[in-house]
Amino acid sequence: MTAEPRRVSVLGATGSIGSSALDLLARAPEAFAVEALTAHSRVDALAAAAKRIRPAVAVIGRADLYAPLKEALAGTGIAAAAGKEALIEAASRPVDWAIGGIVGAAGLEPTLAAARHAKVLALANKECLVCAGEIFKAEVARCGTALIPVDSEHSAIFQALAGEAAACVERIILTASGGPFSMLTRAEMADVSPRQAVRHPKWSMGAKISVDSATMMNKGLEVIEAFHLFATPEERIEVVIHPQSVIHSMVEFCDGAVLAQMGAPDMRTPIAVSLAWPARMKTPVRRLDFATLGALTFAPPDTEKFPCLALARQALRSGGAFPTLLNAANEVAVQAFLRREIGFLDIPEVVEAVLGGPGVAPPRTLEDVLAVDALARQAAVLAIRGLGRTAVAQRAVNRTGNI
Repeated sequence: MTAEPRRVSVLGATGSIGSSALDLLARAPEAFAVEALTAHSRVDALAAAAKRIRPAVAVIGRADLYAPLKEALAGTGIAAAAGKEALIEAASRPVDWAIGGIVGAAGLEPTLAAARHAKVLALANKECLVCAGEIFKAEVARCGTALIPVDSEHSAIFQALAGEAAACVERIILTASGGPFSMLTRAEMADVSPRQAVRHPKWSMGAKISVDSATMMNKGLEVIEAFHLFATPEERIEVVIHPQSVIHSMVEFCDGAVLAQMGAPDMRTPIAVSLAWPARMKTPVRRLDFATLGALTFAPPDTEKFPCLALARQALRSGGAFPTLLNAANEVAVQAFLRREIGFLDIPEVVEAVLGGPGVAPPRTLEDVLAVDALARQAAVLAIRGLGRTAVAQRAVNRTGNI
């Protein structure tokens, strides 16, 4: 890769993406020197990771957790810090490589700070592009930062496009596992529990992303992300259900050739692609055995059963503030579902209600994006209340057998 160790920072070090990144870093200590690790609230996990990886600084996002972090790191020589400003300061440290692994709109400001100061930004926070695509891309271009996607689908496309002329691309084809409820009817999905929704059949992910996969909102957000990453019109970005999760996405070219990136469903592969870029690095990821792999199947998505995908496309076509509204409303609805305040099928209803609300001016700055995000969250809370306490209570009773 390089003669000197690469200086790296991991934002969101205790999440599923961050944990996979730390696993790779720990396997090649001679190749990497860690500048910063950050987490939101998991002090014990952050401290344990810091003691193992030995960063210059560990930052906990919640200011009230500074004391336990400092105590846990006492005597290690690792600096401890806490709070929003400390998080942004850590993200702003000059490094060769930074991974933006903070989930949701909460990652907007620190990931943008990393984009300004890292040579390579490995982007796992899709909300940066969903909520602030043009703003984010303009800042990345201004700073000359190399932006490499970490989502398995977008990493697959990134690899398939290497050395290809953009004018030759006809279609981008995003694959989707279909989530845990692909075989259920809508009536059956009405009573599913949060515990069922986070049991992804192929990937190990956090609760929020797992629910997004179950509703197919995750794939809708990925359509918006692909639109920004690869400058491809929405109508040329397709989605197919591929339950085996072996082909991570495909690109079709003007001559009819289709390039697909394949591999075991393990996030360490796309993280390694970004971490070693433009070279490659060894990983412990399970290798495919094609002789025993079996059939690879594909099917169109059912947008009537999973309307979140259609809502995301609608938001992308509408442009302006709509993708920001979509993302914020979805985050609020998913958290309400995880708290058992609404049912699974209520998630798209809340999102649709917010998208159909009063118009909002297109955001021009990051401050505008954050203001739209706040308005959308307020609207989503009102939409959840509007579902009716009786209906919510009845759904909660129906779901008790699935807890």
